[in-house]
Amino acid sequence: MTIHDAQRNVDRWIREIGKGYFSELTNMALLTEEVGELARVIARLYGDQVAKPGDLRHGLSEELADVLWVVICLANQTGVDLTAALEESFRKKTARDADRFSAGKLS
Repeated sequence: MTIHDAQRNVDRWIREIGKGYFSELTNMALLTEEVGELARVIARLYGDQVAKPGDLRHGLSEELADVLWVVICLANQTGVDLTAALEESFRKKTARDADRFSAGKLS
């Protein structure tokens, strides 16, 4: 599935099954919530915290997908073409960072 396909599929699902988008502000709050759930999984899988029963009931892939879903919702409802935006981000980062990581420097 391409990014364009994902945007179209999420939009179709929201309109046909979800019966409409939440407001942009609500979706921003939901994105924050989803990122927190992703952080919980990562902290327990890769960090120093030990998982309690139920902490990992939602796996890493599910939490990443939930974050992506809400990002796509926000892009759709604000008219952002994520393919074009990501392509521009690559151009910007490539021009800005072409020599930044050479010779083993991580600055």
